[in-house]
Amino acid sequence: MNPAIRGRISPVVLNDDRGEPTMDRRHFLRAAALAPALMTAPALTAALSTARPARAQAPDWAKLRRGLSGTLVLPGDAAYGTARRLFNPVFDRIRPSGVAYCASAADVAASLAFVRAHKLPVTARSGGHSYAGWSTGTGLVVDVSRMNKVRYAGGRATVGAGAKLIDVFSTLAGHGVGIPAGTCPTVGVGGLALGGGIGVLSRKYGLTCDALESVRIVTADGRVLDCDERNHPDLFWACRGGGGGNFGVAVSFTFRTHATRDLNVFFLRWPWAKAAAALTAWQAWAPGAPDDLWSTLHLTRDPGGPEVRITGVHLGSRAELDRLLAPVVARIGRPVSRTVYRTSYLQAMKVMGGCSTLTVDQCHPSPHGRLGRASFAAKSHLAYRPLTPDGVRAMVAEVGRPGPHSVLLDAMGGAVARVRPDATAFPHRSALYSVQYYQEGSDRSWLRRVHTAMAPHLGDHAYVNYIDPDLKDWRAAYYGPNAARLAQVKAAYDPSRLFRLPQGV
Repeated sequence: MNPAIRGRISPVVLNDDRGEPTMDRRHFLRAAALAPALMTAPALTAALSTARPARAQAPDWAKLRRGLSGTLVLPGDAAYGTARRLFNPVFDRIRPSGVAYCASAADVAASLAFVRAHKLPVTARSGGHSYAGWSTGTGLVVDVSRMNKVRYAGGRATVGAGAKLIDVFSTLAGHGVGIPAGTCPTVGVGGLALGGGIGVLSRKYGLTCDALESVRIVTADGRVLDCDERNHPDLFWACRGGGGGNFGVAVSFTFRTHATRDLNVFFLRWPWAKAAAALTAWQAWAPGAPDDLWSTLHLTRDPGGPEVRITGVHLGSRAELDRLLAPVVARIGRPVSRTVYRTSYLQAMKVMGGCSTLTVDQCHPSPHGRLGRASFAAKSHLAYRPLTPDGVRAMVAEVGRPGPHSVLLDAMGGAVARVRPDATAFPHRSALYSVQYYQEGSDRSWLRRVHTAMAPHLGDHAYVNYIDPDLKDWRAAYYGPNAARLAQVKAAYDPSRLFRLPQGV
């Protein structure tokens, strides 16, 4: 669920405190991993309100407030202006009836009992990065951000559903371990894991949900369930790729960890004239590279003009990385800039997250941190086969149109592909790479154009964590053959459909 953003739309290479080039996530994410797909606020309000029955009686908000160990924020409270906001300012017009900052599973259960009694809409929120703004609504927002503890013991990490990725990385790195996760430092681990969790170490260690051993979740009827392979196995299966906000409110996760090590970080840049060659060479190289190597190809158009970048991380030696980069560079041609350096695991995650020059505390949203908000629109594809020459030409032509906008291709394969498509709810195990389309602001015209142009070449597959309000056949796009089983899990654990996202299972 992940990701944090601002500045111009292109990735920007800055200097860190050692004078080395880094990637500023405030710019990188604008063009990369976390640009939320946008629905207009009025349309979102209508979708959320019309999906619910009318209220049965006036809610007794004071009673709910007294029953929480956390905090209830209501319209008129001094904190309401901040509490109702998501990462994306486009959704600031949405005014929830209340925001419950839950401090425990019992708080979540009390909140769900309250919305059941009063027939209110309810929305779960972890980091508030839903691409379509579906981390908010017109009823009660159940916010789990205060359940953010990260604990480590015996090779296992127990992580509160509201923990931000930067805190997961930082705390676990202190023990010499990590979990495969996303990039944006301010994304909540809850939404990320529930939707699958594609990240920079996925080719080596799998998706975030592949490292998940158990999840504690509060279901629609208020039960607190510990789910794993033996206990509520169907619900556990659904929580690994079925998307957040569908089956209950997750409050904590237990993950297997992997030992961390220093990483090579690399940045290569070519002029726009090399765009077709770079796309052709990269897609033939990146998905089949050794698991230790992950890379992303950026095709970006901004006010400074279009450009081509390949960025990535590598877990092996510098000599091995140079050997692995040689064939793709030979096919594309000499880059106009090339930067490779070795750094710690935590610093590499900060580089990929765009806050390499900040402290861990500063890699949080303002006002406590230094990371701000920004408006984006986004769409996605998952490539199950390489683009043909016609497909390559089509993508390059669309990015070359007046911007600002970007297309990012993130390599998959490796450990992701060695899991059966039905082993978890995430079905896209044979995808070669993900394709992310981003446009600054709330205008979706270029996004719709490029998505339509690329559909004949890439098909209709999409990633639920890049949720797209435009999609018609979204069940098939997100879940493929796993959609039917997800519907059965939904019927078993939320038969009255308390949780009703516009694109809810």
